[in-house]
Amino acid sequence: MLPSNIKALILDMDGVIWRSDAPIGDLPSIFARIKERGLKFAFATNNGTKTPEEYCQKLAELGVEIEPWQVVTSAMGIAFMLAQKYAPSTKIFMIGEDGIRLALEERGFEILPVETAAQAQAVVMGIDRGVNFEKIAEATLLVRAGIPFYTTNTDRTFPTPRGEIPGSGAWISVITTATGVDPIVAGKPRPFMMELALERLGAKKEETLIVGDRLETDIAAGQAVGCPTALVLSGVSTREQAEAWRPQMDLIADDLASLIG
Repeated sequence: MLPSNIKALILDMDGVIWRSDAPIGDLPSIFARIKERGLKFAFATNNGTKTPEEYCQKLAELGVEIEPWQVVTSAMGIAFMLAQKYAPSTKIFMIGEDGIRLALEERGFEILPVETAAQAQAVVMGIDRGVNFEKIAEATLLVRAGIPFYTTNTDRTFPTPRGEIPGSGAWISVITTATGVDPIVAGKPRPFMMELALERLGAKKEETLIVGDRLETDIAAGQAVGCPTALVLSGVSTREQAEAWRPQMDLIADDLASLIG
């Protein structure tokens, strides 16, 4: 199914490679086929809960060996974005997990606990499976006071084997409803993560296929950066939604295995 000019892939993870911890298809065989076809590949995920090293470990447990440079996360994107605007010692109130925390700390930012959140110079939010009312309340107070508000992504849902559960965007909507302020977004559909992945692959845009399961993030980001795009139906978006999407993506496939062929 892949066009002959495609020499590299940038793959989403959730909904393309796995649903929660359940692999989608025979991953060792799929990636053996990718390598057999001589395709370079990298991952670009809006899920910033894990570090690239943790994603490497997760993939290794599923029989796929990669290197950390092949993983670009929205946490890396937001840390890069903030580093262009703020000094390393800037105090940040963060709602998120280790992937975001470590990416911010590597840039020298100080992460504040809830108890001292009022000192924050920026609010950063991503998926946080330990989110609670106190965290949401502090973030709301800060944003209402005019503190800049950033997020890794606005994905409303997160695919699991049982169905979709609330994603980062669902929790962000609580703060936007309470404040009337929309966050500045670092991840897809903004093109930065795709540009970073292209740079790491050393690939040309016209020869790199962006593969994702969500139209408003994966496909929109691929189209924004000027790459061909493929939607797989193993995650969130449906065929009917894909056929109505404009501009049309280049390919639609049931899953990654059928796309690779």
